[in-house]
Amino acid sequence: MISYEYPLSERVRTLLRLEDLFERVDYFLHKNDPHEHHVALLSIFEILEVSGRADLKSDLLQELERQKHTLESLRESPDVSEEALDNVLWQIDQASSRLFQASGKIGQELRENEWLMSIKQRTGIPGGACEFDLPSYHYWLHRPSEERIGQLAAWTGPLYPLRDGSAIILRILRESGKPQTVVASGGTYQQMLGGKTAQMLRVRLDANSPCVPETSANKYVLNIRFLSQDADDSRPKTADWDVPFELTFCNL
Repeated sequence: MISYEYPLSERVRTLLRLEDLFERVDYFLHKNDPHEHHVALLSIFEILEVSGRADLKSDLLQELERQKHTLESLRESPDVSEEALDNVLWQIDQASSRLFQASGKIGQELRENEWLMSIKQRTGIPGGACEFDLPSYHYWLHRPSEERIGQLAAWTGPLYPLRDGSAIILRILRESGKPQTVVASGGTYQQMLGGKTAQMLRVRLDANSPCVPETSANKYVLNIRFLSQDADDSRPKTADWDVPFELTFCNL
């Protein structure tokens, strides 16, 4: 199965982008090739761009506190494991504490690093990181891989409170919904929402089904159109068959 997630709020859109970027950094940081470390550094720069909103840290802290109160109210429920509940609450406390202790905007230390910002500025230009543009960066890429890995880890470290806080919120969001199996007749599916609220939609599709979902939604109606992925036709068109899939409305 392949999962496709569609954010219905700007906050969730930002968190999903950060999750993707942190996964990319984690993957390439632990490699050894200079080209892979270049990708890791570019991804760190993208995290700085995405997390540039001044209120992102306060938004995360407020949401973590809200989820903590919501989970605390479940303590008396016989259907809830107290051990599992305590573990999640501990994770929330740890993430909140690290976010709170991070002074100023997340990643401010990196923004004040003139060498890194000079590289960031040049990498915004196609081919701008060539050795004749950035000889000091060219030198860095030829340092031993262990040295580069250590520096990349040091630069990523101040961003981890953001990663950990957003990961908890996304996990709670994903676990909030109950999947339902539905069918898109002739490749299209529509559902009147009738006041149903959600912050994210999840569509799970058989990996062997040669189509992808195109989703649009507002507070009144949800529309999903499955586009055929025919290798012989570069023009996207609606699948002309019934497409079974799993749909989940996720809400904090």
